[in-house]
Amino acid sequence: MRRAVLAKSLLGAILAGSACVAGAQAVSSLKNHNSNAPVDFAADRIELQDRADRAVLTGNVVVTQGSMTLRASRVTVAYNSAGQTEVTRLDASGGVTLTSATETARAQFGIYDLRSRLVTLIGGVSLSRGGKGETRGNRLVLNMNTGFATLDGGSVGGGGGRVTGRFTPPPRPAGPSKN
Repeated sequence: MRRAVLAKSLLGAILAGSACVAGAQAVSSLKNHNSNAPVDFAADRIELQDRADRAVLTGNVVVTQGSMTLRASRVTVAYNSAGQTEVTRLDASGGVTLTSATETARAQFGIYDLRSRLVTLIGGVSLSRGGKGETRGNRLVLNMNTGFATLDGGSVGGGGGRVTGRFTPPPRPAGPSKN
């Protein structure tokens, strides 16, 4: 009987903890992100490729929009130059770090599609939420329309990777369980 109660409590804690961290369909703080805010950038070098409607930023790249900051070695900015210039997509590579008010995500590559309001991070992804836990996988999709985050475990070459994580449950008073 005691084992069943312990197993039930542990399962509940795991499910609650994975929802708090970043597991399938956890809510991201980027839900309320203003994707219409100005996009500011800084880099060691910029190469404009006007005929291709893109700019390539290299060296210590920092891109900020509202409370979201993207850092990488290289970021390609795709834009539409018909009429007023409109940035449509950012492709980042090399030590990609994405931070918001409560989350930090790291990966090898990142894509921010400003039109669909999706951020995709690929390759060795880790997501932490304010010291409350960390989740790792291979592909993270943050939907800023809904605030949902989905983390997949597949490896870069296909294969069977897994999502892993760690969370710290809140302190509970000592004593017998009521379950």
